[in-house]
Amino acid sequence: MKLKDGFLLKTVAGSKIVVPIGEQSSAFNGIITLSGSAAFLWEKLQVGATEEELLDALLTEYRVDRDYAAADLKRFIEKLHTAGMLEA
Repeated sequence: MKLKDGFLLKTVAGSKIVVPIGEQSSAFNGIITLSGSAAFLWEKLQVGATEEELLDALLTEYRVDRDYAAADLKRFIEKLHTAGMLEA
């Protein structure tokens, strides 16, 4: 799974912000602020990662309960799909 081109992750005043660029700026109106763990996942998605790889990375980086991390990951991926930010 990989993010669509046209979105840029920036750090602004200590916050991780996703902004649309190019063609996406006309299709996607606004910006998104990401939590630390969401920004971590975003960076993994920029180069392509499976859902299992993302879950493993979360578990290694944050040492959280597997079921809790899997549920949060599922919600994050669903939000990206709904916003049209993931490649098909």
